[in-house]
Amino acid sequence: MSAEQQNLFSLFDPAPGVHKAPPATGGIVFERSHRARNYRLTLRRDGTAVAVIPARGSVREAERFVAQHTDWLARARARQARRPRGADIWTLGTHVLWRGEMTEIRQAAAGERPQVCLAADVFRVPAFDGDLRPTLEAHFARRGKIELPARTWELSAVTGVEVKQVTVRNQRSRWGSCSANGTISLNWRLVQTPDFVRDYIIYHELMHLREMNHSARFWARVEEVCPGWREAEKWIKRNGSLLGL
Repeated sequence: MSAEQQNLFSLFDPAPGVHKAPPATGGIVFERSHRARNYRLTLRRDGTAVAVIPARGSVREAERFVAQHTDWLARARARQARRPRGADIWTLGTHVLWRGEMTEIRQAAAGERPQVCLAADVFRVPAFDGDLRPTLEAHFARRGKIELPARTWELSAVTGVEVKQVTVRNQRSRWGSCSANGTISLNWRLVQTPDFVRDYIIYHELMHLREMNHSARFWARVEEVCPGWREAEKWIKRNGSLLGL
């Protein structure tokens, strides 16, 4: 699996034990996670690079991992630097990713309460001035908590993979994850992606319930249920940064 793929599905759940890396590793912040099984490298929106150390890992091995992925980090920082100033603030007229398309935030027809439109979807907001992002993302998250579990149960039935529980979370460095006990966790931002990308992530986690690895056998299972997974990966690599991932 490529460094980009590792980052897309990284596990980031920091626990106490944060420290700065020595100058030789470029000032990376190291954070130990009791849940992580592998070393991970992510880039936060504020430009902070974070290396996650699994519970039984060491700082020395984490430094080695970072050194092996400096090219990925340089590309991620370059993409972040190309983002226009003010991109994190949403106002009327801002184009945001919604249902897989860059969609303009427009004022809805006059009514008793302020509302905005994203394509055919209408969302209530406190006011039209100021940053609309927190309110709209809260709306998106609520949609995700309804739509994503329903779609997961549907694809679970199609594939015959038993799922015990589906949760939807606010994850900053991964699209989805699963546990051996049959729980699948999904990022609510999947509602902003095209349907084929959303489905690919769900299929990906369903197949992990059969193969808890990224072996050739795992990818063969993904290919069987989701032949278009490569296009979904390409979309994620091109557009994931629009969602801060």
